[in-house]
Amino acid sequence: MTRLAFSAISLVGLALVVACNDSRAPTAAPQLSLSQAHAGSTLGFGFNGTASGFPTGAVFLTGGGAYDAATASNTVPSETFVHSGGGFRCTATVAQGPLNGCAEGEGVRWDTAQLLASTGFKCTGADALKTATTGDETVVLLADFYRAGDGIDESFTAQMIVSETDLAPDIDGVQNLWVQGVGCGASVVHFSK
Repeated sequence: MTRLAFSAISLVGLALVVACNDSRAPTAAPQLSLSQAHAGSTLGFGFNGTASGFPTGAVFLTGGGAYDAATASNTVPSETFVHSGGGFRCTATVAQGPLNGCAEGEGVRWDTAQLLASTGFKCTGADALKTATTGDETVVLLADFYRAGDGIDESFTAQMIVSETDLAPDIDGVQNLWVQGVGCGASVVHFSK
């Protein structure tokens, strides 16, 4: 019975493809999608990790996307080429910085407001100020974070950094994820060109 149902569905799909193909040339030039328009300079990234280090709070983040480093700008707002997002959850209550008020267990998703050229950051309150710059192995983002119940309205906006390399070699372990006001942490990260 399962093979029969699969075959019937396959035949219906094939019939739709054939019916939709009238073999005529398009009358207008095709429009390039954003990903095609930036195909030569678009970088992709994906990650999964946690960040902490400030007096309170910890967050778990996962996600990824695509960006063109040449469009990055520290002038907010600016139009930049970035399409990224993913999931987020506060694993310990954050009581400082832009995510202040995110309680343990809260958080649903994040998405990008803008691709930033660079930012200063600290992994802990006592850490020396460092700088991260968007490039082939590092992306600096201004991101919106959402809690359940806030709908399409962002709950928080904060900067974040994802990097294939260690952002803070002076701190034990690998620090390749940073969230403003929360701190740094280890993440599984992959960038592709």
